[in-house]
Amino acid sequence: MGAKIRESTTDPYHLIVVGGGAAGFFCALSAAEANPNLRILVLDGGKKVLRKVRISGGGRCNLTHHCFDPKALSERYPRGGRQLRGAFHHWQPKDTIEWFSQRGVPTKTEADGRMFPVSDRSQSVIDCLEKSAREARIEIRTESKVREIDPPATGNPWVVKLGDGRVEKSQKLCLAMGSLAHSGLVRIIESLDHQVVPLVPSLFAFNLKNHPMKDLSGISVPLARVRILPKSPYREGPLLITHRGLSGPAILKLSAWEARDLHERGHRFSVEVNWLGQKDGESVRSMVRTFRETRATSKLGSNPSTELPKRLWARILERAGIPEDRTWAHLPKAEEEKLIATLVGCEFEVDGKTTNKDEFVTCGGVSLKEVDFRTMESRLHPGLHFAGECLDLDGVTGGFNFQAAWTTGRIAGSAIASPL
Repeated sequence: MGAKIRESTTDPYHLIVVGGGAAGFFCALSAAEANPNLRILVLDGGKKVLRKVRISGGGRCNLTHHCFDPKALSERYPRGGRQLRGAFHHWQPKDTIEWFSQRGVPTKTEADGRMFPVSDRSQSVIDCLEKSAREARIEIRTESKVREIDPPATGNPWVVKLGDGRVEKSQKLCLAMGSLAHSGLVRIIESLDHQVVPLVPSLFAFNLKNHPMKDLSGISVPLARVRILPKSPYREGPLLITHRGLSGPAILKLSAWEARDLHERGHRFSVEVNWLGQKDGESVRSMVRTFRETRATSKLGSNPSTELPKRLWARILERAGIPEDRTWAHLPKAEEEKLIATLVGCEFEVDGKTTNKDEFVTCGGVSLKEVDFRTMESRLHPGLHFAGECLDLDGVTGGFNFQAAWTTGRIAGSAIASPL
């Protein structure tokens, strides 16, 4: 038998937010800031709210990115960038860090542009959001899984039915439940006649077949260029060799931009690595010519020619079939070409993926065609809004997904409050 229905005996809430993550909290707080008299309820199915905030950035919370130009910022989103470009004119990283700073959470910027609380503790962000919610008298209810949502008949409120049998009602509703990969969420969205773009993983590391560099696990290069063969666009950034394969920002970025294609391939494909980043074959060929003259008697193995770690350089020589005791003056033309090809076009076979729990993001969600990004309101149901990762938008690693959550939550909450 189903749970016994227990309707709330109070008047309908002004706003119910489904989802107690970054987007849901920011929607509720933004609505309360715009209209302090609103009765707001946040429902979350877990035992604790803000779970992703807690684990992000290794427990430090990479809450946004130091990128203050809406156009440049929008280009960090494989899906949703066009829609977010306009949204970022309303709320962008500069607004986010100012909001947190005013509430006692100053931020700092790291060399790669990622922004963290000065405390290096995600709990600082959580405490700030929870304190702000208490001060705004927002009701937060955990372990409250939504089972069904009924759109309002004319003049009536939204009806939200919970798994424990309780029924809550509200004038406005915001769905901010994070990834729709969790059980039952797609069914709820589709019951409201919204299209859900199929969900596939994004932001994952590559597992290498018969991992040829497993013993180099932990070695990284500061700037590599990578692409999916035969002809995906190149992505670049730091690259890390792991015990399973390849990871780091360059790989995560590539996995995000090619998420659908890689899913269709069953995450089995070939990846090409340029270990020297922006150097191409011709520039490396010129470098080798210089070494022939300036390091003629030096052995290739004992004198790494680049910024690459010594052990990685030795493995590249091995893959190119070049003895380490070969001198630059006696490097045959065929071996030179093989070395160049290995440096700028090293190929690996990938036979799976590994997802970092801190970075897990899905590609897919509520179709953006059905959402007005000026208000985050449904084009199908007035009074229904969306925010965060339940939408078909996602960014690369570096704080961009949190920024999309803050931005869409802010726009939704402000729009919801204005007519109430």
